[in-house]
Amino acid sequence: MAIRIAPSLLSADFGCFRSALQAVEAEVDIIHFDVMDGHFVPNLTFGPALIAALRPSTELIFDVHLMIERPEASLERYIEAGADRIAVHVEATPHVHRAVTAIKRAGKLAGAAVNPGTPVEAVFPLLGDIDYVLVMTVNPGFGGQALIPSTLKKVRALRERLSAEGRTLPIMVDGGIDRTTIRAAKASGADEFVAGSAVFGAEDPVHAIRALRAAAGGVQGNP
Repeated sequence: MAIRIAPSLLSADFGCFRSALQAVEAEVDIIHFDVMDGHFVPNLTFGPALIAALRPSTELIFDVHLMIERPEASLERYIEAGADRIAVHVEATPHVHRAVTAIKRAGKLAGAAVNPGTPVEAVFPLLGDIDYVLVMTVNPGFGGQALIPSTLKKVRALRERLSAEGRTLPIMVDGGIDRTTIRAAKASGADEFVAGSAVFGAEDPVHAIRALRAAAGGVQGNP
């Protein structure tokens, strides 16, 4: 499976989101939104208003990562705002299957996300209903953290399970991805890589994306 780099706007200048998006859109086909509510995680970021404001500016795939409690209560707002893919955390609601079903019913791609402290087996019952899995490689809440090495064991276990079931779902990793860690993440079985500080913290975001892709040893995948 071809790799995909997904720059995270969480690490962009909050006063220049449109410029940040436009700076990278020729290099990638997906942009990542880290939505945090200050409850499920200790930080507060942005919501559907930003997604709606940026949607007319680009045809990039909007990948929305909901780090919020009871995401099923607000899914419609993110769908209407222009999200193409939405990942919900298995830890955030007792009704994760209901949330995934609602996303799919709206014609969007649904993902299941799992925190470092949660066994990856928590997503196994959902593998037949989702379009991708998001494995958090840091504890969610803040950008710029170092990748937790043990989380890559979960990526390997997930890839082995997918292979055993004959599934080819993408595995996205989020947190601490840079030119060094992306190699290990790719070797563990990941093929979609959220990169925040490594892209928007660089002097030249385009060069940073190309360096990440080269480090992973692949080419950008198609939507």
